[in-house]
Amino acid sequence: MLKDITLGQYFPGNSPLHRLDAMVKIVLTFVFLSAVFTAKTALAYAAVAAFTVVIIMISGVPFKFVVKGLKPLVAFIAFTAVLNLLMTSGTVIWQWGFLRLTYEGAAYAVQMLARIVLLVLGTSLLTYTTSPIALTDGIERLLKPFGKMGLPTHELAMMMSIALRFVPTLLEETDKIMKAQMARGADFQSGNLLKRAKALIPLLVPLFISAIRRAEELATAMDCRCYRGGNHRTRLSEAKVTAADYAAGCVFAGLMTLVIFANKVG
Repeated sequence: MLKDITLGQYFPGNSPLHRLDAMVKIVLTFVFLSAVFTAKTALAYAAVAAFTVVIIMISGVPFKFVVKGLKPLVAFIAFTAVLNLLMTSGTVIWQWGFLRLTYEGAAYAVQMLARIVLLVLGTSLLTYTTSPIALTDGIERLLKPFGKMGLPTHELAMMMSIALRFVPTLLEETDKIMKAQMARGADFQSGNLLKRAKALIPLLVPLFISAIRRAEELATAMDCRCYRGGNHRTRLSEAKVTAADYAAGCVFAGLMTLVIFANKVG
């Protein structure tokens, strides 16, 4: 299950999506989020879904790899769908005790299911197609106006990108610790949900120690290389917004317009 979590992973490539400016991709991700939350009708969701599939194909990231990120969320998605399905008031289709299935509940459950899936698939492409260094620079450039108010923009961007980048590393470390404890007789599979949750408690101490050790090693490595961030930091290649970035912005603006139109028509 831990291997199915793809959050924070970078998939190297040279697709048009990989070549877009990191700051532009962050902004376009928020535009995509707005389009998903703006969608209200089946036609609007169909438009966003089709757009998402096309973007995944353009990115060059294998579709199986992208869908793999949904596996850890299956239980949450199913729970959310069932909760909306049985707890929403409206025209009753079936009822048993306090549980009732309504037409409005079914429609809302499908809507929430589609929304969660689209959010995960669409936003995950940001980290799949953007290297950690480029992501850090993009976040820092977006936060640059706040630097005039005394906000440590570079430090904040660095912390955010490091935290995101270390998600796969910590998951890999957790998997190693679990396998080591299973080789010594630990059982993480049998029993009910509460029992399995309690079995995971012994993982916290070695995982916490490992995270602190990795943080110290990273800090030492940065000090040894005389790393100094902030306003006086120079870059090997300065990022620039190109015509392709403006074209991508127009495409995503078109998606937003299409969703608004589909809401009115549908």
